[in-house]
Amino acid sequence: MAMLTVRNLPDEVHRALRVRATLRGRGTEAEVRAILAEAALPEGRAALGTQLIAVGRHAGLMDEEFAGFAQRDTAPTRPIDLD
Repeated sequence: MAMLTVRNLPDEVHRALRVRATLRGRGTEAEVRAILAEAALPEGRAALGTQLIAVGRHAGLMDEEFAGFAQRDTAPTRPIDLD
């Protein structure tokens, strides 16, 4: 898990965060994490996989064709020989 330091946070903002956290029954750090998660990962956002499926459906791909995408070559790659 990543660590983040926020510098030069105005006292007024810090106080508001503490009050908001208290009203929601959590600590200030937990409140900041919740705020950041909500801002960065809003509900209803389209996931990449969902978007790709929609593009495939729009292009008229069938279920059998979609299944082909799941069959990946799992063999280890070889380095390029530049000699």
